[in-house]
Amino acid sequence: MHVEGLLKQHVIDPEICIRCNTCEETCPIDAVTHDDNNYVVNAEICNYCMDCISPCPTGAIDNWRVVSKAYSLEEQFSWSDLPAQEEIASGEAGGAIEALEDDVGALLEEARKGLGGKPVAPASASKPTVNLYNRGKPAKATITGNFRLTHAEADSDVRHIILDFGDQPFPVLEGQSIGIIPPGLNAEGKPHAARLYSIASARDGEKPNANNLSLTVKREDKGVCSNYLCDLPRGAKVEITGPFGATFLIPNDPASNILMICTGTGSAPFRGFTERRRRAMPEAAGHLLLFFGARRPEELPYFGPLQKVPEKLLTRHFCYSRVPGEPRTYVQDRIRSEGARLSALLNNSHTHIYICGLKGMESGVDEAFADVCRHASLDWATLKATMRESGRYHVETY
Repeated sequence: MHVEGLLKQHVIDPEICIRCNTCEETCPIDAVTHDDNNYVVNAEICNYCMDCISPCPTGAIDNWRVVSKAYSLEEQFSWSDLPAQEEIASGEAGGAIEALEDDVGALLEEARKGLGGKPVAPASASKPTVNLYNRGKPAKATITGNFRLTHAEADSDVRHIILDFGDQPFPVLEGQSIGIIPPGLNAEGKPHAARLYSIASARDGEKPNANNLSLTVKREDKGVCSNYLCDLPRGAKVEITGPFGATFLIPNDPASNILMICTGTGSAPFRGFTERRRRAMPEAAGHLLLFFGARRPEELPYFGPLQKVPEKLLTRHFCYSRVPGEPRTYVQDRIRSEGARLSALLNNSHTHIYICGLKGMESGVDEAFADVCRHASLDWATLKATMRESGRYHVETY
C-alpha cells in the first residue's frame, strides 16, 4: 500500500557508533553533523545518496525509521539508543508500507486490487526494506546476464536478466519489486515513468552471498522499458529504484505450505520463493505447489530448470492452453482436478496462497477455489477473507 505523508528517515544508532567522524567526512552534502554526545543525520538535507553507508566501520550508519514527523537534530542528539519504529507501519495507514513514491504506490495498489481488502504480510515473514533508492537518487546496477528463457520459435521473448549492485547496499526479500528507470523522454517531453518488476532471485542473490538479483522480463510490443531491458548487453548500467513491497513475502515458518499460481512472468517471485526454501530449509515440513500456465511448453519461462527441482521440494502442475492435439488446460482446470489435495491444504492453517500474473486469470482461479471448497463443504468467501486477514492470501496481477 502506498502511504502518503510519511518519511523514511536516515538515523544513526548511538549504541554502536564509535564517533569516528567517517560519516560526516563522507557525506557530500553535509547532512551529517554531531555534538558532544551523538552523530546524527539532518532529515531536511539528507537525499539518500548512501555514500556514507559503506565507509562506516560499525554499521551504525545503516539505520532507518519511517515516520510521520521527522526526528529533529535536538531529539537525535539526546538519544542513548534508537527509538522503536512507530506503529504506523501496521496501524495508522491501515496496512504495511509498500512504497513511499506516489507512482509506485499506485501501481502496487492496482496489482493487488484482486485481494478484496488490505494486503497483510505473513506473520513469520522477514521485515523488508522499502524505498531505499528513488528517482532523485537511484541505485546503479550493471547487467551481468541477459538470457532468453523462451524457445527461439516461441511467440514471446521472455528474458532472465541479472543486475549486479557492486558495493552498493540493496537488501531485498523474495516477492519484492524494483523500479527500472528507462532513459530518455516520452512524447510529452517528460522522463519515462519507472516500470516495476518482481525480483526473481532469492534474497542472497543469484548464488549465495552475491550482491545481485534477477528479473523475468517479457518483451512487449512498443514497450519502452521492456525493450530497453531486453536489448541491454552485459556491462550496461541501469538506474534502479526501490526495493518496494512489504506484504507479498514468503513465510519463514518451515511448516508453511505454499500454493503458487502464475502465468508467464508471474513466475518471477515464485522462482525466488523456491530457491529460498531450497537454500534455507530444504527439509521443511511444509510443501511448495506450483500451478503454472502457458500457451505451450516453448513459452513457459524457466521450463528447463523447473524440471530439475526435486519433487520432494516442489510439486509442479504445468497447464498448457495451445498444444496441438491436446485439450486446452488452464490453471483453474488443474486446481479443480487437484481438488482433493487442495481442500485438505485449505483446511490447514499453515497454508498460504499466492497468485501472480495476468489479471485475466483471477476470476477463473477464484471460481476454481470456490468449487474445490464447495465439494469439501467449505465456504471459499469466508476462508479467503480469513486467509487474507492473517497474511496467507496474496494477489499481484497486472
